[in-house]
Amino acid sequence: MAETYREIKETTVEQPAAEPTKLARQEHRMTVAERIIYLIGGIIIALLAIRFILMLLGANRDSGFADFIYTVSHPFAAPFFGLFSYDETFGQSRFEVGTLVAILVYAILMVIVARLVTIGSHRADR
Repeated sequence: MAETYREIKETTVEQPAAEPTKLARQEHRMTVAERIIYLIGGIIIALLAIRFILMLLGANRDSGFADFIYTVSHPFAAPFFGLFSYDETFGQSRFEVGTLVAILVYAILMVIVARLVTIGSHRADR
């Protein structure tokens, strides 16, 4: 009877050994997706933050760097310009509240999307 119990116990312990590998691969894919989301969101937020600083300091659009930042960040900031009065004047110091709101909204969306991607994760740190 002791041998039968040991056989059942060994069989039960050995069978799930293949499944953790499958779970580990799935966990890795979720982690990679989460990292990509944070990378893309971080780039967007960084562009908006640089735009905000350049506008605050009154950077001239004739400068190549300032023109690049204004052009690349405009599609991300534009949906928020209507929230407050917006005057598209470059080269004058302005506190662009719409850009700050855009940074906040994109940060929240980034975290939500990253959490949705990893919702099935079995990591212990969640």
